[in-house]
Amino acid sequence: MTDPTAAAPTRTHPLRLAEDAATALAERTGVARHDVALVMGSGWLPAAEALGDPDHEFPAADLPGFNAPAVVGHGGTIRSIMVGGKRALVFLGRTHFYEGRDVRTVVHGVRTAAAAGCSTVVLTNGCGSLDETRQPGTPVLIRDHINLTATSPIEGANFVDLTDLYSPRLRASCQEVEPGLSEGVYVQFPGPHYETPAEIAMVRAIGGSLVGMSTVLEAIAAREAGLEVLGISLVTNLAAGISGVPLDHAEVLQTGQDAATHMGALLSAVLPRM
Repeated sequence: MTDPTAAAPTRTHPLRLAEDAATALAERTGVARHDVALVMGSGWLPAAEALGDPDHEFPAADLPGFNAPAVVGHGGTIRSIMVGGKRALVFLGRTHFYEGRDVRTVVHGVRTAAAAGCSTVVLTNGCGSLDETRQPGTPVLIRDHINLTATSPIEGANFVDLTDLYSPRLRASCQEVEPGLSEGVYVQFPGPHYETPAEIAMVRAIGGSLVGMSTVLEAIAAREAGLEVLGISLVTNLAAGISGVPLDHAEVLQTGQDAATHMGALLSAVLPRM
């Protein structure tokens, strides 16, 4: 005979697990539906403070399917906050592919956001730039991407079109807020090691202009879920072999802190337009 007091088993299918997380999110926040989700990447955590005081904040690991952060500086909390009349779901940190967890876990936040009612997701990251004119602290809109992870979050024969994955409408809104924002093609490597100069030369040859270790798999999952996607990279360093300076994770975080006010103001101005 089943014990009626026993906890319900965790559902493991990725979409059902996302629904469970969204249900727990609604119970935790008292908010039935969120409008937009933001995933704050490396160096972006201080920028979240510029969005204002959250109504609710708690560890992401409190929700089904989420894990505690594995990297210093990547946060690991979730906030629910009103920004410009929009109810925003803010993920302070993400699960990276290089942490050794499966792709389902990497994109669980995006799928939870879709299940929570979000129609738009803003994916941010810290990146290396192949363009020497884009100095650390420069925001760049992601126009397109190249996936070098050799995997996909989509399972089965579900052939999702990725044309204009990064919303032209939302990029145009950003340009209205801050004219002159540049755009680039983001290339995701698996990590966690930084790229070699030879790999950066390859990226240049195939049309990439930004490199990092996140975002692409989440963007694909977001498109599969029907979300409109805005990608914004913060240049935290020049890519390997360009400046002649060794790459360092502490530098990535410091650059984000230095650019926090600018990034927070940009997000605060763009969100009401979504």
